[in-house]
Amino acid sequence: MKKTAEVIIIGGGVNGCAAAYYLAKRGVKDVIVLEASESIGHGGSSRNGGGVRQSGRDPRELPYAMYAVQNMWPTLSEELGVDVEYKQAGNLRLGKTQAHMEKLARLAENARKAGVDVRMIDGKEVKEICPYLSDDIIGASWCPTDGHANPMLTTLAYFKRAVELGVSFVKKAPVKAIKKVKGRARKVITVDGTVFEGETIILAAGYESREIARTVGIDIPMTRYFEEALVTEMQPPMFEQMLGTADADFYGHQTVHGSFVFGSESGLEEAADMEPADLRTSALTMSAGCRAIIGYIPALKDAKIVRSWGGWLDMCIDEVPVISPVEEVPGLILACAFTGHGFGTAPSVGLMLSQMVVGEETVVDIHSLRYDRFKADR
Repeated sequence: MKKTAEVIIIGGGVNGCAAAYYLAKRGVKDVIVLEASESIGHGGSSRNGGGVRQSGRDPRELPYAMYAVQNMWPTLSEELGVDVEYKQAGNLRLGKTQAHMEKLARLAENARKAGVDVRMIDGKEVKEICPYLSDDIIGASWCPTDGHANPMLTTLAYFKRAVELGVSFVKKAPVKAIKKVKGRARKVITVDGTVFEGETIILAAGYESREIARTVGIDIPMTRYFEEALVTEMQPPMFEQMLGTADADFYGHQTVHGSFVFGSESGLEEAADMEPADLRTSALTMSAGCRAIIGYIPALKDAKIVRSWGGWLDMCIDEVPVISPVEEVPGLILACAFTGHGFGTAPSVGLMLSQMVVGEETVVDIHSLRYDRFKADR
């Protein structure tokens, strides 16, 4: 097994696989990706609703979210040679109360200032776009350039192309520590004691990134958050749009195959007392998610659930990711704490990580996502 490379990537999720592909595409093919589980995309990359959105984002995320939508997603299936089921059919973020509408209006205004085509619409226009929605909806934010894609297909497409271009992937290789040599991040040590060496290390391991980063004196302020998802049996075609709500009760879309995929929240996620390896869903929380979905889409009240699953999100203290080199540890690049927003921006994030490795300016300015933004406020 190869143990030295120009670049070591910790984490075989969509961001790690995308970074590996864009590195190989630009000629940096001496790359090793270490994945803790025995399957690629086992974490959040396969446990999300597939949203490719600009609306509803923090202003700090908008530049690279917009870049991905405008320049990468439209041709991604062709580039990777796999249909990632990308559909740019718009995103409705729904509201039932005046408080909901005020929250959506603030988010929409932030997006408009950054150049996103998003506007507020009333309940009548909501029903014109999607007649299957509840009459209780009084309005929504509407972003026609948002969309959705298949998370697992996208992750595996990046993996497949990276392998074809010469990248090495090592599965069942959970990382225990990073070790510095002469002041630089140089070695990656797995739980079984295997040592990998690289000139540059990209840490993209979800919540596990926190413990790994601590081994070189870096602490990323994030917590774990358990979110659940479900898929229904096939339904007649209803709508193509991505849906969300002001209070984030649920989000999801109808797939090209007819089934609906939804992520949902119950309010108990931060109190989940489970081990990280435990991915079981709960009848208590899943039923809460289903009630929320039916409250907005009554047409699905009799739809059967085919399966449900859960996954851990790496929630950052200020709700946006950390994507940057670390000045205190030369050779280390962080790409973690995505707070459940990481799938739709993976193409641009992977591209920017490859640019950081070779010393180029990133395609958009992401200085506000640097690790050194964290300071005590008192």
